[in-house]
Amino acid sequence: MKGFLSRLGGVRGYSSIKKDLQVEGIKHAIAVASGKGGVGKSTTAVNLAVALANKCQLKVGLLDADVYGPNVPIMMKINSKPEVTQDKKMVPIENYGVKCMSMGLLVDTDAPFVWRGPMVGNALGKMVRDVTWGKLDILVLDMPPGTGDAQIAISQLLHLSGS
Repeated sequence: MKGFLSRLGGVRGYSSIKKDLQVEGIKHAIAVASGKGGVGKSTTAVNLAVALANKCQLKVGLLDADVYGPNVPIMMKINSKPEVTQDKKMVPIENYGVKCMSMGLLVDTDAPFVWRGPMVGNALGKMVRDVTWGKLDILVLDMPPGTGDAQIAISQLLHLSGS
């Protein structure tokens, strides 16, 4: 982790950071979250992911966990549906050196869709576990506003390195 942190320009490491994420191949997960909408979470998550991939030369994934307003595909200029492997895993779409997955790539975002508690958890579980992320130094998560079902689901799926 020291080499990784040195590439971030002087950020110190803390021994309390959990290194045993529940998803194989993902070293660290960082959630960009806020209790309020419209404050720049998606913008921050996208810029953080692109900077870590390009400036720090890290292997980065970006998960748009905002099931209520998935904006990452627009910001990352991706609009194709992810391919599915023979073992039924989705292949993230890569742009700007970042592997991306978003509910916005899977459903028609113009059509109204009501997300209920268990549906949110199941969808996010699939987007974390059923995606061929490969080996990642960091998975950046763009969280929906609030402290509800999505936040609980992510905290149960991943040991967050930071938020």
